[in-house]
Amino acid sequence: MPAEWEPHEATWLGWPQNSTDWPGKMSTIAWVYGEMVRKIATGEKVRIFVDSPAVEKRARRVLETARADLSQVEFFRHPTDRGWTRDSGPIFVGRTAGNRRRLAIVHFHFNGWARYDNWRHDRRVPEHASRALELPLFDAQIDGRKFVLEGGGIDVNGRGTLLTTEECYLDPQTQVRNPGLDRAGYERALCDYLGVKNVLWLGHGIAGDDTHGHVDDLCRFVNPRTVALIQCRDSQDENYRALAENRERLQDMRLEDGSRIEVVPLPTPAPLYWRNVRLPASYANFYIANAAVLVPTFNDPADREALGILAELFPDRPVVGIHAVDLVLGFGTLHCLTQQQPAGKPAA
Repeated sequence: MPAEWEPHEATWLGWPQNSTDWPGKMSTIAWVYGEMVRKIATGEKVRIFVDSPAVEKRARRVLETARADLSQVEFFRHPTDRGWTRDSGPIFVGRTAGNRRRLAIVHFHFNGWARYDNWRHDRRVPEHASRALELPLFDAQIDGRKFVLEGGGIDVNGRGTLLTTEECYLDPQTQVRNPGLDRAGYERALCDYLGVKNVLWLGHGIAGDDTHGHVDDLCRFVNPRTVALIQCRDSQDENYRALAENRERLQDMRLEDGSRIEVVPLPTPAPLYWRNVRLPASYANFYIANAAVLVPTFNDPADREALGILAELFPDRPVVGIHAVDLVLGFGTLHCLTQQQPAGKPAA
């Protein structure tokens, strides 16, 4: 699986259609998508799943008004349950053949994070993408069973190392994706289907994450040797202890070549709530596109600090803040909504 900062052919999105994700906010969320597409389309194709001609028509109207480059946008008709394409969309892997990278898609059998019932349309999204792009589709299985994994639950450096969390995949009671599968089984499947050889396990994710510990709200590779790790300065915050423990774990971890990982701390915004429910507001949920790094912002004093840190980590492309206070009401932001399709260009 190539790293996210490697060249893309396209970014995949699912147009927002499920009003239960953002109650009373659907028109606002559509405009957030418009801004995302406007920024991404300057450097790559944007491929969007829509349920119907009517949804496509609404999406085109929003994107046109947002001044997105519609010549870079392609629509694909396929029903979806939710819009979280990072988790249900096609996960691409590549293999070098001669001087070119050949792509394939891995089907990881999304099941609604072992939490929600509306996932059956989403589970078939990789199949549709495989047919539309005429790419091979690998059926992920382990010990004769379908293997469930979400894109937001992993992060790779493109050199053989993968980050994930014990909370998400090894908890034996809460949101169990693959009942009975132990650490060794997960590592075997990850190595088989994503081509990694080094799996690093952090502990807990952040409070408010309804996926139960996705790593893309917590810790992200920004280059082959460096991660950006969310840290909390308020010792009274419920995230404080878990985030400090993850920092300690990373100090003892090694990359695929045995070298240490450079850890750059990212701040956390002040806690955000919807009624009495904490929301997973995190600057780690940024998305690395060809032409920009899109970073969720939360009308918080820490926004500026986070953008500055990430700008230093990505000197080769602009770092752009996208207002995400409304977006995070759906329990996810920019990275959760996107899925990169690597370029099948000549291999370096």
